[in-house]
Parts: sequence; structure tokens; C-alpha cells
Amino acid sequence: MIIGDRYELDDFPLGRGGMGEVYGGYDKKLDRRVAVKLVRFPYGRPDEALVKRFIHEARVMAKLEHPGTPAIYDADVHHDPHSDPRPFMVMQFVDGVTLDHLLGEQGRLPIGWAVAVAAQTVAVLHAAHERGIFHRDLKPSNLMLCSEGTVKVLDFGLAMFHDPELSKLTRTGTVLGTPAYMSPEQIRGAALGPQSDLYSLGLVLHELLTGLRMFDGRTEYDIFDRQVNEPASPVRLQRPEVPEDLDRLVLSLLEKRAENRPAQAKEVHDCLLPFATDLHAIPGIVSPAPSPLRMYADVISRVVPRPPTFTAPSAIPVTIGLSTSDTDGEWQLSQGDIARARSEARALAKESRYGQAVEVLDAVVARAGRALGPMEDEVLALRLHLAEVLFEGSDYRRAASAFAELNHDLTKKHGPQDDAVLHCRRQEATCQALMGQMGTALSMLEGLLSDERDLYGEDDPRTLDLRRQIGLLQLSAGDTEQARHILSGLLEDLTRLYGQKHPDAVRVRDSLSRLSM
Repeated sequence: MIIGDRYELDDFPLGRGGMGEVYGGYDKKLDRRVAVKLVRFPYGRPDEALVKRFIHEARVMAKLEHPGTPAIYDADVHHDPHSDPRPFMVMQFVDGVTLDHLLGEQGRLPIGWAVAVAAQTVAVLHAAHERGIFHRDLKPSNLMLCSEGTVKVLDFGLAMFHDPELSKLTRTGTVLGTPAYMSPEQIRGAALGPQSDLYSLGLVLHELLTGLRMFDGRTEYDIFDRQVNEPASPVRLQRPEVPEDLDRLVLSLLEKRAENRPAQAKEVHDCLLPFATDLHAIPGIVSPAPSPLRMYADVISRVVPRPPTFTAPSAIPVTIGLSTSDTDGEWQLSQGDIARARSEARALAKESRYGQAVEVLDAVVARAGRALGPMEDEVLALRLHLAEVLFEGSDYRRAASAFAELNHDLTKKHGPQDDAVLHCRRQEATCQALMGQMGTALSMLEGLLSDERDLYGEDDPRTLDLRRQIGLLQLSAGDTEQARHILSGLLEDLTRLYGQKHPDAVRVRDSLSRLSM
């Protein structure tokens, strides 16, 4: 089969997953081997949600641009006159062996190699988490070891941005994720942060070191119950020669409460590196032959930060998004220019081209502030638009700062009870949660809830929705009793106001049912 008028697919797929089939193929135009992923519809029926998730995966992976993930070459839709349209994604063809096959053939890995695989994987997670992307399906079959000793992290199909429950992307009637590698908070349907991927990494590393899957069972429910309630066993029970510090690190990754795990991927990477030793060739897998890639990496590994040798002058004015020639005419910026910039940014964001949308808005924010005044309504609206696009594009670090500054300025102009002020406070807290700062986020949202109750009342939809977000964050942090208390009270109020079958009541009831595991 030929798709896109250039990609010639092999007769049989290399593998199948929850979202699609992956074929080896050949790019006739560029004369190279490629991998092509096509949507696979369950039961042979088109599924709009699945298509959206597939397109989402293509955009997620294209944004990463990391050597530990396959490069994305193309994404499009294949129109077959005899069947429904099928979205496809063209990727770098990775030649290697997945870790599940390696474990099946050789059993547990040498300690140094198990750690080296985990350290490379967590480096990819660091890059993903910095962009607000969480893998959500990390497991041995999604990790590939190549002949140079490098690791590729595959299949970001369940990766998420800002929607804690993926409500727009996951309603396909199937369990999302692999039960044996899902974190307790993922099983419970709570909001996820970086620590969820780190829990899955802990399960993978434990298996690489022992050759045994940590949590298994006859049914999905059995596995879910063990993930949520059964403490992880030390690696040294099965393999006493594993260093104690490494064992403690694995157990810290497998803490049931997310807040008790390491906060960031980089922290885990730094702890793993001392144990990545004795990385000899693995016959038939990792070649001892000289590798241009390892030669390149040898040089990069010697690049270290040095103290600055000079201090840059602080008096030079900084202009965002402008060339020198642009600054001469910045005072002629009109409200029409701002409106055009915002219209262009909206069109780009609608196509999920968030990076370009940010560039467009960045180019006029500073100019607008100088031309019209930083506290003018039009300028504040422009800054809020930029903050929202940063949030939608998963740049949570910069978005959090933008919302915090807007909160300060809008409060100064309109007072603390202004709707836009309350919105900025909630968005900043949500950014903190999505960066893994659950404690900070909860503190901010609880303060906001008190203010919204005073302003809107207990039964206002905004107050009710904020209570639900707080309950889910408590669940993510592992505070199940507090989450149960909040969500139970919320369910009573939703049932009283709207009835048992209202969608909001159903969602909260579903979250509570997961707490019984």
C-alpha cells in the first residue's frame, strides 16, 4: 500500500497499540526507511475521539525534538476511496530491540545497563515535562535499546497537556494506559504531574533489575488494587548485590503518594548517573564497534557550565520581539494593529500552532505597553491573551509568571474581586499543579475558594467546579481522606442542585468510586 503518494508500506505491521498500527515503510521521495503509524479504529468503526488523540500524538512528539525520541517527518490523512480516511504519522525508523523483548530473552539486565536505560529515559522525561507533556504509558515495550547503547522512548500517544482528565481526548471506552505500569493517581483518575511518569519509571527500573514485573494479577482490578494499596518490595530482596542507595531511589520512585516521590526528572537523573557503570557491549544488541554517535556524545559530555567571566551592562533597554528598526516606529502602534495581531494569534492557536501564536503576540506586547500604557484595558487584554496561549501551548512556567503579573496589575486596577483577577489566580495555580508543584497549587486554590465562596456563593458553578479541582488535586497528592471529604460534600451539593444524573454529578461519583480501590 502507498499512502501520501510517497510512503510505501510493508505488508504486515511491526506492532499494534491502543491507538494504531505501526508499519515499516519506504519514503520513495527521499530514499529512506521510515516507520508509519496509522489509526486503527476499534471494531472497524470510525472514532472521532481516537482521531483527535492520534493528531495530538503527532503534535506532542514533533514538539519534543529530542534525540531520545523518534524524529517526526510528516503527518497527514490517507484518503482511501474504499474505506474511511485514516490519519497517519511518518517517523524515523528506529533499529533496535524493545526492553520487553530484551527481558524475555536475557532476563534481568546488568545493574549498570538497567540504570543507563533509566537515566536516558528520565532525560527524555525531563525534556517532555519541561514542555508540560506527560507520557502516561511508560513501560518496557515503549523503550527501545539501539546498537550504540542509546535508548528511544516510543509512543507518546497518551501524553497530555493541560486537561487533567483528557476529557476531550480519551472517551473511547477503553482503559488508557497499561495497568501494570500506571501510577495510583492515574488509576484513580486524578490530575497528573511529573511524579506519575516517575512512578512508572520506578516500575520499569525495578523490573530491569529483578527481571520480574512488580504488580501483576488475574484481572485489571487486581492489578489496580495492588498498585494503589500494596507497598513496593525492595530490589535487594531479589538481587542483594544492588547498591543500597540505588534500592532506596527505586523505592522513592514507587511511593504511593506523589508528593513523597522525587519532584523532578532531573533530580532522578542526577541520582542515577553514579550507578551507570560497566557498560560493556551486549552481544547481539549493543555493538562494541566505534560509533560516530558515541564520539559525538563524548564531546558533549565535556561541556560544563563555567562561572561568567564578565557582567553584562544592565542599562541596555530590552525590547521583546522587535528589531532595532522596529523600535523607531513603536509609538505609532494602533489598536487596529493589536486587533490584527490577536486575530492572527487566534487563528494560529485554533490550528494548534501555539509557538507561532506566541511569537505574534510577543511582537506587540511590549510595543503596546509603551504606546498605549501598560495599564490600559487593551494592553491588559493582550497580555491575558498571551498568557492563555502560553497555557494552551503547555509553556506552564512562562504562563504561571504571566498570570501572576496580570493578577497583580488587574487587582491594582479593578480590585481583588474582579472576575479576571480570580481567573488569573486559578490559571496560575493550575500551571503550578501541572509543573508538579501540588502543595503550592493546593494552597493557592484553597485561598481562591474562600474568596469565590464569599463573592459568588456556595452553589455557583464556578465555586462548585473549583471544589472539584481541589478534590482531584488532593487525590493526585495522595491525600485520599481529604479528597473523599471534599468530593463527597461536592456530590451531595451537585445532586441537590442538579440531580443524580447530571454530568457533573456523574463525574464526581466516578472519582469517588475509584477511591474505594
